[in-house]
Amino acid sequence: MEATQTLVNTTAKNGVMTIELTFDPGNCYTHEMMRQLDDAILKARFDNDIHAIVLRGAGEKFFCAGADINMLKRSDPTFKYYFCLHANETLNRLEQTPKIVIAALNGHTVGGGLEIAMAADLRIARKGAGKVGLPEVSLGVLPGTGGTQRLARLVNKSKAIELMVTAQVFPFEKALELGIINDIWETASTQEFMDRVQAYAEKFCPPNAASRAVGRIKRAVQSGAEIPFESALAVERELQQQLFQGDDAKEGLAAYIEKRKPNFTAK
Repeated sequence: MEATQTLVNTTAKNGVMTIELTFDPGNCYTHEMMRQLDDAILKARFDNDIHAIVLRGAGEKFFCAGADINMLKRSDPTFKYYFCLHANETLNRLEQTPKIVIAALNGHTVGGGLEIAMAADLRIARKGAGKVGLPEVSLGVLPGTGGTQRLARLVNKSKAIELMVTAQVFPFEKALELGIINDIWETASTQEFMDRVQAYAEKFCPPNAASRAVGRIKRAVQSGAEIPFESALAVERELQQQLFQGDDAKEGLAAYIEKRKPNFTAK
């Protein structure tokens, strides 16, 4: 039996799991890669020692250039449908995992690559490393891995439609202006960029931060934004009660009263 090719690498350091997409060319994703990404997300979700997740692409040119066109060309419509369905489920799992997810855009982030990045909570780009966009219309299709929905929620409906129907691919600076990404960092190399992302992600891990609270803020926003306001407030109250029952809330309140830095333990 032929060995399965490793398309997604995972490493863990100081509470941060880095998930690296690796496929030549462009870190494009196949169904096999998406299944490995799904496995990596579940691995991070179940690991009590992981408090933050960083997504990146291998190399220096691409975060991800989207779905593998050769795979799609060879596939029948039934496979394409289930491929998109599973990709939706995978990115939903990423979005709903109560641990903060940072997409480190170390290169071009287009098509399905931007769709993956938009399922993260924060997006940070390396200055001058590439461009972003959802140009699928130029292939006669639409962004089918959540792109139409997540982009409209990040910008607004009219602007999202404009960007997609005109197949625009644009610099990180415009993405920052539109609110698609959170920040652009100027670094001397990709390694320096990734080291800085690692340090940033560690700020959301214990003892620096109450990672359970960080994760539940994420869940309150991600889930609450899709339901009626009163229901969202109920979700917020339940998540808050979970935190009140934990050690970190007690430590945070005690540290405030005692005028000292809190020492969080993710409990």
